[in-house]
Amino acid sequence: MKLDILKTLNAERDARRAAVIVTEQDSGAQRLVKAADVARDPLKELIERHIRSGKSGMEETPRGKVFLTVHVPAPRIVATGAVHISQALAPIAKLLGYDVTIVDPRTAFATQERFPDVTVLAEWPDVALPPLGVDRYTAFLALTHDPKIDDPGLLHALKRDCFYVGALGSRKTHARRIERLKAQGLTDADLARIHAPIGLAIGAVSPAEIAVSIMAEITARLRQGSEKTPENALGKAS
Repeated sequence: MKLDILKTLNAERDARRAAVIVTEQDSGAQRLVKAADVARDPLKELIERHIRSGKSGMEETPRGKVFLTVHVPAPRIVATGAVHISQALAPIAKLLGYDVTIVDPRTAFATQERFPDVTVLAEWPDVALPPLGVDRYTAFLALTHDPKIDDPGLLHALKRDCFYVGALGSRKTHARRIERLKAQGLTDADLARIHAPIGLAIGAVSPAEIAVSIMAEITARLRQGSEKTPENALGKAS
């Protein structure tokens, strides 16, 4: 690999931006495609598919075979709420390769004993979230049912390019949430990004089942880039 390509690649990785090295099989020629440049690249569709999957591989193109070496940041989950759903979700997320951070100012809940092997921040979201560098490889979850904790977290996440934003609660609960967030200056386009009720519609009841439905929806969004599903897991009125 040429030094200039390596330097650029390292800069992109340090900034948590995806990049793909395209190597022509016949000539060995290499070039680096930054995430910001994919839309203008002649191999746009191939590169986008590999970035979504996170996997490198050989592809046939009109100019011959190329190997796409994919470099994507590790996905992260940041959740407000050290609750039972979070306890079930954290080990599933870790198994799937996510870094997990739990934010909750309630020190009785936000403990390392309840959340082993993940980062736990017993602070209010407006203090805890800015240093985390929430970005497009972050899924943000609001899970407390407490507007004093969830709303500031949602405000922070929706001002950034999170690939997924989800919030716990029924449709009635979410309608009230929407009104509060509108009063804070968010637009209809901002609010449409929230997956609420959170999770895929699998009839989930227990915290563990709800955690599975949430992780399934996050995975679909990360790998498929799909729009929100019309029916979600926690659709009962309350």
